[in-house]
Amino acid sequence: MEWIEPDWPAPRGVRAYSTTRQGGLSCGPYASLNLGDRVGDQPEAVRQNRARLRRCLELPGEPHWLRQVHGCTVAQIGTDAPGCAADAVLAESVGQVCAVLTADCLPLLLTDAQGHQVAAVHGGWRGLANGVIEATLARFRAPPQELLCWLGPAIGPQAFEVGEAVRTAFLEAMGPPAEKAFQYRAPGRWLGDLYQLARLRLRAAGVQQIYGGGFCTFQDRRRFFSYRRDGITGRMATLIWRDRSD
Repeated sequence: MEWIEPDWPAPRGVRAYSTTRQGGLSCGPYASLNLGDRVGDQPEAVRQNRARLRRCLELPGEPHWLRQVHGCTVAQIGTDAPGCAADAVLAESVGQVCAVLTADCLPLLLTDAQGHQVAAVHGGWRGLANGVIEATLARFRAPPQELLCWLGPAIGPQAFEVGEAVRTAFLEAMGPPAEKAFQYRAPGRWLGDLYQLARLRLRAAGVQQIYGGGFCTFQDRRRFFSYRRDGITGRMATLIWRDRSD
């Protein structure tokens, strides 16, 4: 199994990873480490892939999988049941594993400087435009200035072509600063930069410690699933949890 470990100064006791598509048992367009159970893959293959994930990353328990709907609802482990409709999940206790699934959308991980709370966010363009980042930040007790964020594998700015409606949604939500995240390509067509949009929103909310980015799920076929590239495809997981309490 192949994975990415975030390069960020997370506090001691916080563990985080993002999987790639390598090292699982799924076949065909889902080859090989598909962790999504709602994309058409064989259920037994997904079950075994998730078991392999738990074993290889030494997870303290089953991740709190969500039913992601491109919204702004934030679930909390211990309060909201696994499989609930949400696009972010927050944990406060040791051993609670937050997870989001992506295949072009932007996964974000958050923690405070003391590692008391951790969260994973599914940042599709709709969620980013409508405030899923801000909704998650509001669930932290620490102020935004004390939070750290890592941006995981997403479609890159040279591959994410969008129409006027997507650009307009961000301009209406963010104002002129959003313009710098879109590059004109053709009449009514733009290249959007999810990483830059996320950084703009994080900084506007007061988060200054932002790490990661620079991946492209669309272009890196060997490592990543990409819905925009392949249509029928698997999903990677981005996970964070507390493994100790200081």
